[in-house]
Formats: sequence, structure tokens, C-alpha cells
Amino acid sequence: MPEIILRHVTKRFGKTAAVDDLNMVIEDNAFITLLGPSGCGKTTTLRMIAGLETPTEGEIWIGGEKVFSSQDNTNVPPNKRDVGFLFQNYALWPHMTVRQNIAFGLENLKWDKARIAARVEELTKMLKIQEYLERYPSELSGGQQQRVAIARTLAPGPKVLFMDEPLSNLDAKLRTEMRAELKRLHVDTDSTFVYVTHDQLEAMTLSSKVCLMEKGVLQQYAPPLTMYLEPENLFVADFMGSPTMNFIPGRVAAVEGKKVALHMLGAQLSFQAREALPSLPQEVVVGVRPEFITLNQGGGLPGKVYSTLPAGMETTVRVSVADSMVTSVVFGGIDYPVDSPVNLGFTGENMLLFDPQSGKRLAMGSL
Repeated sequence: MPEIILRHVTKRFGKTAAVDDLNMVIEDNAFITLLGPSGCGKTTTLRMIAGLETPTEGEIWIGGEKVFSSQDNTNVPPNKRDVGFLFQNYALWPHMTVRQNIAFGLENLKWDKARIAARVEELTKMLKIQEYLERYPSELSGGQQQRVAIARTLAPGPKVLFMDEPLSNLDAKLRTEMRAELKRLHVDTDSTFVYVTHDQLEAMTLSSKVCLMEKGVLQQYAPPLTMYLEPENLFVADFMGSPTMNFIPGRVAAVEGKKVALHMLGAQLSFQAREALPSLPQEVVVGVRPEFITLNQGGGLPGKVYSTLPAGMETTVRVSVADSMVTSVVFGGIDYPVDSPVNLGFTGENMLLFDPQSGKRLAMGSL
């Protein structure tokens, strides 16, 4: 399977940069998610790799072949890039059966009938849609249509499969099921998948790596758990994770080696950094994931329960502490009465210090 390389890729519409100086390498057989809010440039990036959009500047390589270069005017057309594209709307031919929809592209490629029949059988068996071969798209559920669209896209055996929010039209339960199917399909097909979504849960659960963008600029490109636990900046920290990370204002009182005395949540706490500290500003933002805040009956910072959201497996608790509101996730079916007193504690070594001006991460450690 091919490696995809983007070097200094920029796309401008007038004076606006939809994608600004993007550099990334998509490894062989990876499942990459382009993630970010609407208008961040993720779909434009996907379309440029596929050849459906022409970059303003830069180079794109697929499998060792240069498919675009603004320097020497190389621009290989989409049909020569050996890629498959799965759109948000499945675009199935309504007057064709499932069998005909899957076979249509192969007939255009002049495959012989026996080879087409074998490929259709192979794909429908893999995607568990053999029993729907003679049905029309209008006779299928959303999930079944999705699988037919995937089968049709995979039929010619593309080296790379591009997917632009393919699950957004499905209900929540079916979306969860199809995520599992797509992850399994990635292993079964041994292809490189490049997937666009604005849903960070999809990115977390599906990807081998996530490319998070904002306003056309790459914010971080890393495995999802790395991005979750070690975000490069405040934007990444805020975008990844639900419930979102707690961002608590803090003031640096003293620094001694790797230890920082912090005024936060109405108390003085000690932050122990994992590595040597850079020069710290006086005001910092302390980032803490909700699952790293514990609620105790004993010692800790005194607080009062503002609200609880029990969900069976876990309970999300909002707690008022000093002049701040923090969120904790408590595992198990535990509920807390509103306004009941609790004590906050911190667990683990994944607390973060951010610069409130630049947004950059300054340190990781424990409280």
C-alpha cells in the first residue's frame, strides 16, 4: 500500500487560505482522520490528495509517484491516482440493483463477466450484504446502503480509500455499529484509509493517527490517545475529549527545579513536572481531564456539587470550588445530591500547564 506525502501544501480561495502550508506523511496501511470544526480545511485537504481540488502551492506524492507539484506543473488526474472516494451521500444508482451498482464501475473498466461476478461475491460476503444483491437502494436501510456504497468504492481495488463524513446520515446506534465495521474493514482490505469527520469520538475510536486542523493550519498530528493525553495546545486539549478538559486559571508563586507552587481553586497546590521546566509566565492555565479529578469524603479541596449526570456506567459531576466550576467523571452508577459537600483530589501524571497567551503546552506532570 502507498505512502502519501504532503509537502508545503497550500490552497487559497482569493486571499483566504483554506489550507496553509500543510506538511504530513500518511504511512502505508494507516487509518488517518482529518478532524476539525466546519471550515477548518479538512475536506479541502482530502480533495487535494484525491485530485478533485488543485492546490495553490506544494507537492503531493502517492506511493512514490509525484501526483501534484506547483513547481513543475505536475497534476495527475483523479482517475489515474488509484484512489476510491466514499461521499456523505452514497450516490447509488436508484434504478440499479445492489449487484448492478457494485459491478457498474468494473464494467466501465472492461473487466470480464466472470471476474466481475467473483469480485461482487467477494465484497458482498465481506460486507454481509449477499442477501440484498437483487434489491434496489430504496429497499435498503441507511446502513445497508452504506455497505453497498463501500463495496462499490472498493470494487476496483483502490490503493487508498477516501471517506468524507460517510456516517453523518446514520442514527447514533447505527453509527456506532458502522464504526466497528469500518475498523474491521480497514484490517480486512489492507488499504490506506483517509477519513474526514468533525466528530472527535469517531476520530478517537477509528484512527491510527489524527490530523487536527483549525482555520487551515495543522494543530497536531499524532495517535488519538497521544493527542488526548498530550495535547500540543489549548485548542487541541479543548477539542479532544467529552466531557471536555477542565481549564483552571492558576498563578505561579514559586518554581524550584521541576516543582511549581501554584495558586489555584482558592488554595496553594504543588505541581510536579515530568521534565525540566521552561520559563513560566506568572499566569498559567492548568488542564485536567475530568477522569483525573476524584471526589472524596475525606481530605482534598472543599467543594459543593452543582449538578450530576448519571449515565449508568459513569456519572459526570459538576462541582463548584472557590470561584470556579470543574467537571469530574466518576466511574460506576454513583449519584450525588445537588449541593452536597465533596472534596476534590487529583490523580495521575497527566495534568498540563498551558500558556494562556500563546495557548502552547508548557509542562506535564502531577498535582
